[in-house]
Amino acid sequence: WCGSLLAALVPSRMAGLRMDFGLLLEPLGFMKVLEWIFSIFVFATCGGFQGETTLLVSCKGVVNKTVTAAFAYPFRLNTVVFSAPDPKRCGGTWTDTYLVGNFSSSAQFFVTLAVLVFLYCIAALVVYIGYKHVYQQSSKLPLTDLAITVVTAFLWLVSTFTWAKALADIKMSTGASIIQGIESCKVPATTCIFASVSSMKVLNVSVVFGLLNMLLWGGNVWFVYKDTNLHTQ
Repeated sequence: WCGSLLAALVPSRMAGLRMDFGLLLEPLGFMKVLEWIFSIFVFATCGGFQGETTLLVSCKGVVNKTVTAAFAYPFRLNTVVFSAPDPKRCGGTWTDTYLVGNFSSSAQFFVTLAVLVFLYCIAALVVYIGYKHVYQQSSKLPLTDLAITVVTAFLWLVSTFTWAKALADIKMSTGASIIQGIESCKVPATTCIFASVSSMKVLNVSVVFGLLNMLLWGGNVWFVYKDTNLHTQ
């Protein structure tokens, strides 16, 4: 991919691999390394999450039976069902009960952006390290880098706030308020008590890393801009 981009944007006489790590010591290269690292943190903290919410159910012939609903990325909660507390002993009053909400679009947007950023940072670092002379002599490569940087900073802004809103809704959909929406818990002689839900601190951290990525890419716009002929003019 990197080679194809170079072939399209610069004359062949300028191409040629020359390993030079000097650009990594400059803000342009150093920030790209940070962006690469922080993108890993985003899809590791959000994409790898697994949790469960737990209720204690008492009904006919059952006392404080633990029922759980396990959920994970991409958070299609409306497909997650609570384990049955033994329907036969509950007199057949317990029906399949699902969590509420589908937050996969927000979660997948957030994680997919992180993966694409991860790949782009690798490609950009290859150009910075192996084709520094081409990057500095070309007018098209810095402009392309600038355009991608601006768009990515905006996408981090949108995806982070979208995911933060979805996370707040996920906490509501897996918290104590879910009992109010469970019809089986409204049956006479049936009692449901909210027990616990998995900690979502790691998901909170994913939002923080999203904000940090937004700031990094926003700040990097200036350093990329300085290498374009727009700044020279």
